[in-house]
Amino acid sequence: MHYSREVEEMVCVKKGPDHGPAPIPEEGKWVQARKIEDISGFTHGVGWCAPQQGACKLSLNVKEGVIQEALVETLGCSGMTHSAAMAAEILPGKTILEAMNTDLVCDAINTAMRELFLQIAYGRTQSAFSEGGLEIGAGLEDLGKGLRSQVGTMYGTLKKGVRYLEMAEGYVTKIALDAEKEVIGYQFVQLGKMMEAIKKGVDPKEAYEKNIGTYGRFAEAVETIDPRHQ
Repeated sequence: MHYSREVEEMVCVKKGPDHGPAPIPEEGKWVQARKIEDISGFTHGVGWCAPQQGACKLSLNVKEGVIQEALVETLGCSGMTHSAAMAAEILPGKTILEAMNTDLVCDAINTAMRELFLQIAYGRTQSAFSEGGLEIGAGLEDLGKGLRSQVGTMYGTLKKGVRYLEMAEGYVTKIALDAEKEVIGYQFVQLGKMMEAIKKGVDPKEAYEKNIGTYGRFAEAVETIDPRHQ
């Protein structure tokens, strides 16, 4: 290490208190993080691309500085889905510092990675006070049965009103209207569970019918409409 002449000629002054970094809550412990391997935690974050065209929800499970599990969910951009496929393969095995400096192609995924880095480094994780943290596989709990992202898709116009297309429960097949033509409920099909049944050999029509559900006062509908065609 090279020092300038001015520094070399300075008088040495003894360093006073050295308390180290402030401890962060991390998997049931308080940790003074000095090195990347001191960092552990499970957390989620959202990123967006430069023209705000799409968004990414990223979930990471980090153990001793190394990403052990990554869940990448994208919305609004077809190209982002291909970047997500790459990111899900690349991220596990990297330290969070390496991941911060990895080009994941998509701005939304890179931004989500940046936001998660901050949360994890500051101990603001979902598992901060969970002793031992969350097991590898915890990211899949976000998806529920059938391992499908929980997506909400709604569309509306001033002239024709609202259309529910996708709810957390599933793909909306019918919207229930009352006598005033206001929405009072909807019918949906749980696509994840339906596909699981089909893969197990259930007839597709039977699998479809067995995984239909309703929400609200659907049974009281005066009229039902197909939100995609009516």
